[in-house]
Amino acid sequence: MLQLHDLTFQWPHAGKPVLVIDALAIQAGTRLFIQGPSGCGKSTLLGLLAGVLLPTSGSLQFMGNDWHRLRPGQRDRFRADHIGYIFQQFNLIPYLNAVENVVAPCHFSSKRYRSATQATGSPWQAATRLLDAIGLSKNDQRAQARELSVGQQQRIAAARALIGQPDLIIADEPTSALDEAHRDAFMHHVLTAVENAGSTLIFVSHDQRLASRFTHHLKLPDINRAAHPSHA
Repeated sequence: MLQLHDLTFQWPHAGKPVLVIDALAIQAGTRLFIQGPSGCGKSTLLGLLAGVLLPTSGSLQFMGNDWHRLRPGQRDRFRADHIGYIFQQFNLIPYLNAVENVVAPCHFSSKRYRSATQATGSPWQAATRLLDAIGLSKNDQRAQARELSVGQQQRIAAARALIGQPDLIIADEPTSALDEAHRDAFMHHVLTAVENAGSTLIFVSHDQRLASRFTHHLKLPDINRAAHPSHA
């Protein structure tokens, strides 16, 4: 699913790289839990895996495609077809309601539109089913995103990532605003949806209590040579 070699990433004008990783391979169907202290490069790594960022050097392949070799428009289309991304800041469209936000990826990907339609009859029905399962009331589903709480917005962002059964789900701290009951329900639904779709899941969290739900675990500082004081 994902393979990287000799990857380095350095922000422009930064004095040193934030990531230096010799190798990492993630197989299709893996449920990977990534942890590490704040500032160790977790969100940066997710951006690279999704082709939102490009390596400063080295190679990173997703489903056999090197992100560097795709033109920007090709990267956007490939990402829209194959990746659902739960952003740490949600990135919802504030004036759209919950259902409209969840359906949004289907407007950019005919592949996910077809998948959602085949599963439930239409992307709008798929969005409603996802929001029902994730615990958002019918009234809240009709509300604009900006009118809802942080926790409700977080659940909408998860449903948006899941619609259309993308091959890869990337989740950046998706449970940080949820209480224990909603967190457990959220995790149950996300993991069930991922399993039913056969998707790969890459999940970043500081909540160690979630780790047991995953098949694979990675402490980013263990493979990131930029995190070691001895790295030049």
